Amino acid sequence: MAGRPEILFPLFSALTELDGVGPKIAKNFEHLAIEKPRDLIFTLPLSGVDRAVKSSVQDAVLPGVVTVEVEIGMHVPPRSRGRPYHVHVRDEKLEFRLVFFHAHGDYLQKQLPTGQRRLVSGKVEMFDGVAQMVHPDHMLPVDRADEIPAFEPVYPLTHGVTQRVFHKAAQSALPRIPELAEWIDPGQKAKTGWPDWADAIRAAHRPTALADITATHPVRQRLAYDEFFAHQLTLGLARATVRAKPGVSSTATGAYQSKVLAALPYSPTGAQTRAVAEIAADMAAPIRMNRLLQGDVGAGKTLVAFMALLAAVEAGGQGVMMAPTEILARQHHESLVPLAADAGVVLELLTGRDKGTERAAKLAALADGRIHVLVGTHAVFQKDVEFHDLRLAVVDEQHRFGVNQRSELGAKGRAVDVLVMTATPIPRSLALAQYGDMDVSVLDEKPPGRKPITTASVSTARLDEVVSKLRGVIAEGRQAYWVCPLVEESELSDKTAAEDRFKRLRAALGEDVVGLVHGQMPPAEKDAAMAKFVAGETSVLVATTVIEVGVNVPNATVMVIERAETFGLAQLHQLRGRVGRGDAASTCLLLFQDPLTETAKRRLRIMRETEDGFRISEEDLAIRGAGDLIGTAQSGMPRFRIADMETQTALMEVAQSDARKLLVDDPSLTSPRGEAARVLLWLMEQDKSIRLISIG
Repeated sequence: MAGRPEILFPLFSALTELDGVGPKIAKNFEHLAIEKPRDLIFTLPLSGVDRAVKSSVQDAVLPGVVTVEVEIGMHVPPRSRGRPYHVHVRDEKLEFRLVFFHAHGDYLQKQLPTGQRRLVSGKVEMFDGVAQMVHPDHMLPVDRADEIPAFEPVYPLTHGVTQRVFHKAAQSALPRIPELAEWIDPGQKAKTGWPDWADAIRAAHRPTALADITATHPVRQRLAYDEFFAHQLTLGLARATVRAKPGVSSTATGAYQSKVLAALPYSPTGAQTRAVAEIAADMAAPIRMNRLLQGDVGAGKTLVAFMALLAAVEAGGQGVMMAPTEILARQHHESLVPLAADAGVVLELLTGRDKGTERAAKLAALADGRIHVLVGTHAVFQKDVEFHDLRLAVVDEQHRFGVNQRSELGAKGRAVDVLVMTATPIPRSLALAQYGDMDVSVLDEKPPGRKPITTASVSTARLDEVVSKLRGVIAEGRQAYWVCPLVEESELSDKTAAEDRFKRLRAALGEDVVGLVHGQMPPAEKDAAMAKFVAGETSVLVATTVIEVGVNVPNATVMVIERAETFGLAQLHQLRGRVGRGDAASTCLLLFQDPLTETAKRRLRIMRETEDGFRISEEDLAIRGAGDLIGTAQSGMPRFRIADMETQTALMEVAQSDARKLLVDDPSLTSPRGEAARVLLWLMEQDKSIRLISIG
């Protein structure tokens, strides 16, 4: 595909070609991520000011912006330095004052000659019973009234860019807008009554009332949809590229799976059975699987993932399960050992710790197919690791495993099926934006036998009661976690906070009862402390948040989270999921320090009300917003200028199904609508996807 279409050139030229934008102002615009006319036209007004002419200030709601025609009265220069300059003026009903600080009298005499009529517009406030307009935004002769817009758009500003500069630049960018062929499905457009793209952009910069600026206005909806559609087309092309590479059909026979199911003490949930079936169908198909397995804490993802790995083995191949850290890889390995024994397959662990002859022996067994399932860290990607016949990679992505890493996985086997597991329930909108190239299986039921966790919030003033509760728990032979807050202040590291709590609890509960883990410990020490707790040699584990990931101790029934108000909802939910893994009733205590902010109160209340991770993630999104929830910068999440993932999820869902349908009907985007969609991709700077079409 050739370069950027010529019709878009005017939008990709220098900003300095616009009215009133010199090199210095262009530099200032960069703080708003505006580097060319295209960026400017996609930066829409945030609100607007009604500047329609009123007959008198008396008719306006004060304080507020008023535009009136006045007769200029006397000028009152300041009596002393630092005092304001006043000009008395009169509209149809009322006398009021224009006020200027640091004023040049001769300039004002020229602008506002006594006895003449002028149109003034600005914010009016009452001061000592007199209405005042301080530094009017506009002062014009009456015959130039049309220079003041009746409704003035208000743009986001930055140092060195004023409303006037922005407005002038935006207005001079509008004539550059080309008439583009329509990329939206005609049925969708007719149903919503959306305008054409060029009309929508022009209207967005020339609002006539506040209603024109709301996200639900057809103009704004159309422009938000365009961003979603371009993004979903990009994901759709990535998905099509993966699917275009021939996959290997791996058909499960059930030979090993049935043994595991027979040995389970319970029967799988409906959600687990459904997910296993969806994965099996994908693996049997001759195209590569690219599926996300999303499940809440304790929803039984491990079983589903292992069933998928067994399907690969039943089909004569091998499977690999990858974890982000060594401690997690060990945990996965431990939890899979009994399942592998039930099935009768060979399971091995490979981490960076394997050295010399031991490592060489594992690699040899892997290369000739004697190891069926390998568990490891990213070490399984090293050059010397060769599989006999790798069919499936399961990735436990504790946080972010972007599109690029997903495609890298495919390089290891000829056409590896990929299953990504995430333990963080993701709100629908983020799942669409982040994993729109994948098919999704959701585990939304808890396996039987899991007791609900009682969650209570307790003020730190009642710390003594909490410690005596722990005494009782220990006396019953149970275990507890005590999570310390992440400390922001540099002089007090997380380490000191955790060590301090560790000392106090040891003094209260006994020397050998309490263990400690924190981020700054050497890995071997950390593993040893964890191992002692897992083995039941210590009863209380004091930890920073390093434990939120994957630790499994069924005998632990109490989770104390200190300064719970400093944690995010998703984190609190993950931490709480560390208890309630056995058959005993469990408790989670959220220790908070007064006074609480409204947001903190809301977070703690939601934790008490529900254990449903999906509901919690939706609430978290509502409280924090998408950017915070995933740390937009490093997560490969799209940054939309107009669209809003939180409030416009429904629009994104339509965009996804439209994009997928267009790619089914026209995979190479060569129909008239396909060509229009290519122009959209250039317009939205989705150059990656344009490369995908040219390869595809």
